[in-house]
Amino acid sequence: MDDGYDRQTSKQLTKLAPAWRFLRPYIKQIMIASAALVVTATVTLSIGQGLRLVIDQGLSEGSAGLLEQSLWVFAVLVILLTIGTFTRFYFVSWIGERVSADIRLAVFSHLIRIHPGFFERNLPTEIQSRITTDTTLLQTVIGSSISIALRNVLMFFGGVALLFVTNVKLSFIVLLSVPFVVTPIILFGRRVRSLSRSSQDTLADVGSFAGESLRHVKVVQSFNHEALDEAAFDQRVTRAFEVAIRRIRQRAWLIALVMMVVLAAVATMLWVGGQDVILGQTSAGELAAFIFYAFIVAGSVGAISEVYSDLQRAAGATERLVELMQSPNELPDPSHPIDLEPNAALVLAMDNVRFAYPTRPDVEVLKGVNLHIAPGEMVALVGPSGSGKSTLFDLLQRFYDPTSGHVRLGGVCLTELLLADTRRVIGFVPQDPVLFAGTLRSNVCYGNPEANAAAIAEALRLAHATEFIAKLPDGLDTLVGESGVGLSGGQKQRIAIARALLSEPGILLLDEATSALDAESENSIRMSIDELKGKCSILVIAHRLSTVRRADRILVLEDGLLRAEGPHDELVKTSELYARFARIQFTSGSAGVADNGMANPDAPRN
Repeated sequence: MDDGYDRQTSKQLTKLAPAWRFLRPYIKQIMIASAALVVTATVTLSIGQGLRLVIDQGLSEGSAGLLEQSLWVFAVLVILLTIGTFTRFYFVSWIGERVSADIRLAVFSHLIRIHPGFFERNLPTEIQSRITTDTTLLQTVIGSSISIALRNVLMFFGGVALLFVTNVKLSFIVLLSVPFVVTPIILFGRRVRSLSRSSQDTLADVGSFAGESLRHVKVVQSFNHEALDEAAFDQRVTRAFEVAIRRIRQRAWLIALVMMVVLAAVATMLWVGGQDVILGQTSAGELAAFIFYAFIVAGSVGAISEVYSDLQRAAGATERLVELMQSPNELPDPSHPIDLEPNAALVLAMDNVRFAYPTRPDVEVLKGVNLHIAPGEMVALVGPSGSGKSTLFDLLQRFYDPTSGHVRLGGVCLTELLLADTRRVIGFVPQDPVLFAGTLRSNVCYGNPEANAAAIAEALRLAHATEFIAKLPDGLDTLVGESGVGLSGGQKQRIAIARALLSEPGILLLDEATSALDAESENSIRMSIDELKGKCSILVIAHRLSTVRRADRILVLEDGLLRAEGPHDELVKTSELYARFARIQFTSGSAGVADNGMANPDAPRN
């Protein structure tokens, strides 16, 4: 066999090495399982010698007493084998389940803190598949295959040793067959591992597509896209099936070739051994014991070849999981962070900030933005889509770092603060509110799990959510599905606002937070915002005049540049861009336009 194959195979299996650090904490359980493994292997191997004694002394010599004694010894061995098998199976399975859970937790703990840009390049649904299917495969290998492999390795070496003890001449036939057994294991094993990685990837694609379609099933059905999605899913399933069949075919060839060679060797041994018994050169008991050990060795080789394929698959799964766990976090916490003073009034500032998303490094979204938000000030951001408003919010929460320039909180650059400290003082209400499966209470308390009933009630009052929650049969304990299924857009938005307010932020970011509300609820939220003015800094992205006019200052963004800033009345006169937006964005028709070209806040909306 070419040494290159050996080196390549060894290199492939070393990809299982990272799993060892998850096994290390459970050395005690591993030692118990190993001891049970040795006991069961020893007991199994000793049966061959007992068989030899029964045939040569019990049956051949007609000794009933020795036969009965041998059967009692056999019964004891069976009891030991039963206890050892139970112990081995229990502890090995326990280790597999525990390590699988630990790996899932390690991968999730890393990913939940990683830079959001990572998920622009890697589909979350595919990652979800890796966390489930790949760790399940590892659990199977650690909790079963490795135990089988170790047991059969012991049986193999013990069986070979006892073969030589029993009959040296026949044992050399075994040695001559070894190269013919090992060669297909190495050849086909390498191909199996490559196909195993492809199989896991295609399965992840299947899960990713299914998850996306089912999560957005209303959109799928509203466009009558069921048949097309079904066809696309069928293509992915078929591709996964074809890869799996190629892998199975390789494994089938491997197992068949190994068994053919092994059984051919056994047949040869039977013929040679039978001739020796006929000629009186060996006893029938020795031949029976030798055949027993030959089958033990043959079965061990077959099992090892099968398990070897599982190890190849596990190597592919481990490689994929390690890729996730070693994904670099582009937003690390500083080694020597600066502490924010608790309850301090924080100034928020941007100094000549420029930014481009990692996936589009040549397209600058912000181009030298400077701003200064005083404690308790309310500032509105207006501008066309793509002007950089939402990106500005991302930078303020440090989901990304500026390409150049600095974002400062309380005079400290965000890169010098702990991420947790930055986000602790900032409350955020997105335009498309996200709710998690669970109760309304768990969603409201998401940012402040220790909040008392009075604080929850106040947050719900300010968010104008008390009334609709009171009408629900279970109130705050009402269960909502994934993404808030069962609630209207306005209800979800009010829950999101209450969630942000419950954390008592020093800075509140509202990204079109009233866009999904009816006129009455919007008016209630505006009054709540008025009540919050002065208590915390408020930045609001808005397109409605009623919201913008309440701001102390308005920032006008266009093409990543801060074109103008100031109060509403001043901007109408000094900024042509703002006046144009006022006419286009802040009116619902010609009847709503006042003499100064701005929208009449009291004009009816279409």
